[in-house]
Amino acid sequence: MPTGPAMTTRGPRNLLRQIREAMAGAAPAQERLDGVVRIIARSMVAEVCSIYLRRASGELELFATEGLNREAVHNTRLRPGEGLVGEVARLAQPISLSDAPTHPSFSYRPETGEDPYHAFLGAPLLRGGRAIGVLVVQNRAERRYDEDEVEDIQTIAMVLAETVASGELLAQEELRDIEVAPHRPERIKGQKFGDGLAFGHVVLHEAPLPPERLLAENQQVEEIRLREALNRLKSDVDHMLEGGLGNLAGPSFEVLETYRMFADDRGWNRSLEEAVRNGLTAEAAVDRVRNEHRARFAQARDPYIKERLHDFEDLANRLLRILAGDKPGERDLPDDAILVARNLGPADLLEYPRHKLKGLLLEEGSAASHAAIVARALQIPCVGRLQGLRDRLSEGDLVIADGETGEAHLRPRPDMLQAVRSRMEVRDQRRAEFIRLRDVPAVTLDGTRVTLLTNAGLAVDLENLNETGAEGIGLFRTEFQFMVSDELPRLDVQTALYRLVLDAAGDRPVTFRTLDVGGDKVLPYLDQGEREENPALGRRAIRLGLDRPALLRMQLRALLAAGSGRELRVMFPMIATVDEFRAAREMVDEECAWARRRGRTLPAVLRVGAMVECPSLLWHLDALLPLTDFISVGTNDLLQYMFAADRTNPMVSDRYDPLSPPALRALAEIQRKCVDTGTPVSVCGELAGRPLEAFALLTLGFHRLSAPAGGVGPVKRMVLSADLTAARRAMPGLLGSSAGSVRNEIESLARKLNVAL
Repeated sequence: MPTGPAMTTRGPRNLLRQIREAMAGAAPAQERLDGVVRIIARSMVAEVCSIYLRRASGELELFATEGLNREAVHNTRLRPGEGLVGEVARLAQPISLSDAPTHPSFSYRPETGEDPYHAFLGAPLLRGGRAIGVLVVQNRAERRYDEDEVEDIQTIAMVLAETVASGELLAQEELRDIEVAPHRPERIKGQKFGDGLAFGHVVLHEAPLPPERLLAENQQVEEIRLREALNRLKSDVDHMLEGGLGNLAGPSFEVLETYRMFADDRGWNRSLEEAVRNGLTAEAAVDRVRNEHRARFAQARDPYIKERLHDFEDLANRLLRILAGDKPGERDLPDDAILVARNLGPADLLEYPRHKLKGLLLEEGSAASHAAIVARALQIPCVGRLQGLRDRLSEGDLVIADGETGEAHLRPRPDMLQAVRSRMEVRDQRRAEFIRLRDVPAVTLDGTRVTLLTNAGLAVDLENLNETGAEGIGLFRTEFQFMVSDELPRLDVQTALYRLVLDAAGDRPVTFRTLDVGGDKVLPYLDQGEREENPALGRRAIRLGLDRPALLRMQLRALLAAGSGRELRVMFPMIATVDEFRAAREMVDEECAWARRRGRTLPAVLRVGAMVECPSLLWHLDALLPLTDFISVGTNDLLQYMFAADRTNPMVSDRYDPLSPPALRALAEIQRKCVDTGTPVSVCGELAGRPLEAFALLTLGFHRLSAPAGGVGPVKRMVLSADLTAARRAMPGLLGSSAGSVRNEIESLARKLNVAL
């Protein structure tokens, strides 16, 4: 009697090669499967080896066996969770038993003839964290399988899962009813982050590992590659925690601490090393351990534990990118790529070729996230908060990104595709109408001239100036240049970008907002100092600039150099007190004096303004406005602070309506004070880009709006159809309402006046 089904040669490398050779043959699929289980049984000195695959119904069907009755193949099916095989699939973890028939989950199937077998070892075939099947070995003798044997069968199961899913083992027609990956049409409801419609083929941001990169040619080489990648990973995280350079953009201090905890975790490192020693490549080892963690964490109900899975996956993906040594932009993408990810930073998104990227689908994020802002700038439909999306998609699946309704349609039926094509044709007709209106002045029916500007932050945004007919850039977010860079942009690099923006704008005005980082916008190379419990209310925007004067001075110096001899408009964000604005303006004056002493040409016209986005200013506008050349209302932050509702948190971001009496009364007060002091005022938040909200702003007296590029056309069409004289008569009554929202009343008013929304 053997002491255990040890491999005939320690480690499954030779076995894996034999399996690959058997699968590559020209024999029918069933013969190849039979050959695979024979090879595994012989190599593991097991008297039984069986492969079960999950049907679309959820049942696990016996697809091949060595040792059980052959008549049971394709006849034995286990309901979800039934028997030990069902338990392995449910738990997505191996089960090892010395006397299987005594286990409470044991299910006896007489047609299999498994009566004599006591020892049981089953491992799930994991694909994207889902069990698509189960691999089982059995022996007559009651004995305990050791850790090495469990490790071996998990490695074999991983290779089988990837091979089955790739179609190498079974042809697509043979897999038609096999739940290798979800294949039925599905609809997932999320939130719309960026308007638009698109359909195309899925590109997973975390690219799947091809079968040919699973097995190691040289174990020692793979061990060295893994060790070097792990050292590089740990070094990156340590540098970021110490305020040094790193390539992970934007994680918070807590996430970095979690990264370091995982990177130093002995269990994780040992699992990776063992997988490589068993014959996998370094990439396959990371993928296998990631799949096991995903399956295990998916069973957890605690949201904290699930969040730790996200941190772990981010770290694993980072390790895979280090091993691959390539960038997303170097991948071979289809011409109709729909990018799918858990979440993205702006730098990640910008690495993809813009001409191939048709849509973006995210499991997380918010409409205020920077990936969403970049997607809107690129006019790419974006839907987020799509829970469980990645586990329900495979690379290359057809998918619809519906940025109008905030939905994703996975593997849509032909009639759904046709409906989307029809809607896209309507959008094309509307776009053509906006193009016809591009050069038409934005004047209401009663003769009110409205200035429509666009928001920007990237070089690609400059194309939108001419395409949309915007009259300038009302908000240029300078922080994007910092966020997509691995190091602090030098003075000459900043100057070059600002000069490029001014050159592209020509004689149209551009308002540069100084660096607005902190809160949810963390620069990995910038030492943030002590950890903040509530960074959204912490040292961010102008507070950081005043605390780190060298940083703000360098940016002001670059802006003054770029604006040499022409008009320059500079705006400071998140001003909460008049003293903050005075201090910031003094910095501008000092930099102007510095430039004069060196004989440098200053801007011909220099205007310095403030963003009103802190409610504290509502009661101090009389002191602030005389000091400014202009102000801009940042409705995104102003309203989140007014309602104490984090705009990036989907649980509360939609709870309060910006078209509510408190919000509208605050905006009306700002506009009235600006009229009294003769201070130019604009609105540059998201409200300015939505026709109904923009209509409300016009009725309050705002005539200068800065919208995302995709909002300029729709808002101009609304302006051309509006009669503000009639609309303003109804506004005082709405401002005095006690209702939580007056959205319906404003929409009814607009429709009554035939305003194009």
